Formats: sequence, structure tokens, C-alpha cells
Amino acid sequence: MAGVSRRGFMRGVGLSSGALGAGVLATEEAAQAQAGAAKVLGPGPVPITLRINGKTQQISVEPRVTLLDALRNHLDLTGAKKVCDRGTCGACTVILSGKAVYACSVLAIDAQGQDIQTVEGIASGPRPHPIVAAFVHNDAMQCGYCTPGFVVAAKGFLDRNPNPSYDQVKDGLGGNLCRCGTYMGVRQAVLEAAKARRA
Repeated sequence: MAGVSRRGFMRGVGLSSGALGAGVLATEEAAQAQAGAAKVLGPGPVPITLRINGKTQQISVEPRVTLLDALRNHLDLTGAKKVCDRGTCGACTVILSGKAVYACSVLAIDAQGQDIQTVEGIASGPRPHPIVAAFVHNDAMQCGYCTPGFVVAAKGFLDRNPNPSYDQVKDGLGGNLCRCGTYMGVRQAVLEAAKARRA
């Protein structure tokens, strides 16, 4: 290293690093341009008709689009939440022809011809379902991400079992998860809503 000053060494390192960085950047830009020029494989959007909360909706989506994404991104029905997107947490629960299902696990194209009920249909109108008021009375929500899914799952559960025990409620809502841990409030809300429906 004789004859090389500290300043000269630093200048040389800086120039070589800059050249290396420019080369990497140019390679990345070329790869992105090539990827952008590639043709998209698969079918494009197709028209579908969905019956949601008693109303017929017509949209065009690619066949791979889930019911959850169709609701949120094409119909502005954002009550069903996109949380895990893996059919695990239940935040996207909707009622499909009388059965509570994860909307992230159903293709929108496959939901045609079925009655779809979302939290918007349960919580709105002149007479909302008693589960809505029961959730408020029992403080059955905290951050709120899981709440719409729990409300829909609870409604679907009560449609099948109008007079449940506490243990039945616990088992019946086992497919929905709450990170805040409000399970006690949720279960009490379902029991209260069941009582209100019987009354």
C-alpha cells in the first residue's frame, strides 16, 4: 500500500462501489422491463352476476378472483376483512346460501346463483339482526378486525341453532379468531341475541 494515500484509497473504493451499484441497478431495470413485456397468461375478466344482500350485482372479474376480493375491490362492500387470506381467521366470513363460509376461500365465479349475505346486510336496514345490538351491549369487540366475521358467523350459527348453550356457542364459533381475546363478550352476545330472537 506504499504510495497510496488514505484519500486516494477512499476515492477508489467510492468509485468502484458506485460502478458496482450502477451495474446492479441496470441489471434490475432490464429484468423488470423484460418481465413487463411478458404476456400475461390465463383468461381475462369475465362478466358474472352475484346476488348480495338481496340485490343483484353485475361485475367483470378474472376467474381467479376470490369472493372476498370481488366484494371489497369491485363492489365496495368492505365489511368482510382481508386479514389472513388463508381461510384460517374467519374475518372474511359471509353467509353463502345459508352456510357461513370464508370469502377468501371461495371464487367469485363459483358464488353465482347463490344468496350471499354480508355484514352490511345483517347490520343495516330498519331492523338490524339482534346480534348487532348484542355485540354492543356485551362489549364484544376491541380492535374490530374480527368483529364483522364474528357477527356474520354468529348470525349463521343462530340460524341453525336458535337456542344454544354456552358450550355450543363456543364450539359453533370455533372457526373465528380474535387477537384481542374478546371471546367471552362474543359468546355472551350470541346468547343474548338468541334470547332476543325468542322473545
